Amino acid sequence: MKKRNIILISCLAVLLVCGVAAITYCTAQNYADDEMERYEGTDREFLTFDKIDHPTHDIELPESLEFCGEEVPLDLFYVRESLEREILVNSYLHSSTLLLLKRTTRWFPVMEPLMEKYGLPEDFKFLSMIESSLTNAVSPSKAVGFWQFLESTGKEYGLEINKEVDMRYNVEKETVAACKYLKESYRKFGSWILAAAAFNCGNGRITRTISEQKVGSYFDMMLPQETERYVFRILALKVITENPGKYGFQISDNGWYQPLEYKTVTVTESIPNLVDFAISQGTNYKMLKYYNPWLRSNTLTISAGNSYQIKIPTGKFAKTHKKTRTE
Repeated sequence: MKKRNIILISCLAVLLVCGVAAITYCTAQNYADDEMERYEGTDREFLTFDKIDHPTHDIELPESLEFCGEEVPLDLFYVRESLEREILVNSYLHSSTLLLLKRTTRWFPVMEPLMEKYGLPEDFKFLSMIESSLTNAVSPSKAVGFWQFLESTGKEYGLEINKEVDMRYNVEKETVAACKYLKESYRKFGSWILAAAAFNCGNGRITRTISEQKVGSYFDMMLPQETERYVFRILALKVITENPGKYGFQISDNGWYQPLEYKTVTVTESIPNLVDFAISQGTNYKMLKYYNPWLRSNTLTISAGNSYQIKIPTGKFAKTHKKTRTE
């Protein structure tokens, strides 16, 4: 009797499971039929999700490439693959790379004359692109500006840095400091590519690597991963910037950011309130700080015999949003 009860209970359990499964299947099938009816007349290929509407394309590498007149050995497979990686990454960082490209027409005209004046090859403007995305960025290590100078390095290369003034935020002055730094590295290593790598990991690291690994080319060195990628990131942005359409970036003629228009005011006396100063110059505090981000306080103290050049927006850039407060 006990055995018969066990068999009976087992059979009932099986029937119950089968019943639940059948109900679940029918419910799911009915739901699927209802959904198909909703899409009646549509492309069934779409419903199977076989079709990829936005295919990801491979990219074409340049046949040859130079940086500051130095050849990049694209015949080495790992050089080609490293370059390809960075071009692919930047080609598919759509919004970030597009914004970066649009900024080049505003800031390259500022940097290029200074590079020429101080004897730095023009290709180094692409280094500033990967350092800061052509913005006055601040890194977790407190490196600042388009060229990302630490405070100690900035002061070493002649940049004034205090509570009121930080010339790392002055594109022109920091570019001059970068020219001096990179030229010093070039004199040490005899290679602009090694100078670029040293900008990332330091002259000391490159010097030790040359000695320990008995090599003289960046492309033959084992370096920290960030530095391994660093030069290839510069090269990738050089390739993309010089031919953006080839890599999928289409910018209308009026879509490029234009150089800022301004006049320069020489200030020889301390300014107790920069808000009042901005208004006296026909602009406002926000615009003053936008044009002169190196002003880090609401005041500017000037010692006897010293002076500062302050940019005041002109032309269409002088326009501000003036709204009268209603009482």
